[in-house]
Amino acid sequence: MTTDDLPETLHVTTDEQLRAVSSLTRHRIMAVLRFEPATITQIAGRVGLAKGSSSYHVRLLERAGLVKVVRTRKVRGVTERYYAMAARAIVLPDPGTGQPDVLMRHAVADLEAAPVDGERYVRMAHLRLTEEQFTELGARLEELADEYRQLSDPALPDVSLAFALFRPGPREQGEGEAK
Repeated sequence: MTTDDLPETLHVTTDEQLRAVSSLTRHRIMAVLRFEPATITQIAGRVGLAKGSSSYHVRLLERAGLVKVVRTRKVRGVTERYYAMAARAIVLPDPGTGQPDVLMRHAVADLEAAPVDGERYVRMAHLRLTEEQFTELGARLEELADEYRQLSDPALPDVSLAFALFRPGPREQGEGEAK
């Protein structure tokens, strides 16, 4: 199988898949595999893990159906496996009320791990929008992300884009405020 044969989307639906994607280490491994296949050694180098740890996490992702072997080759009598994402996009379920949003937690962790002196754009804006404006803005953000995803070149350094457009729920008294 080549990466050209991969399905467009894989929806995370099982508990095993949810456990697999909830790990920041496995999230980072999947980021390595997002654009091109890699061996355990290559993954370990890119993520900063020992080969044994990298192998363990990749096996969990493979068992959950999130990554797969797309090519093998013999190197000095050893079969080298190249892993890739099981689909071009992995879609996580919406978290339940009061549950953590795994995707945003990983995005924040990646942002916090990024070099402080590197170029980055971080902004939070509080808006008051009609339902129509809210829907239009969400669609425009998704279109813009899709447009730039199509322009992505695997030869260039990784860039992460995370956005969240939501209506905040009521805050409980005592959450960051004096009673």
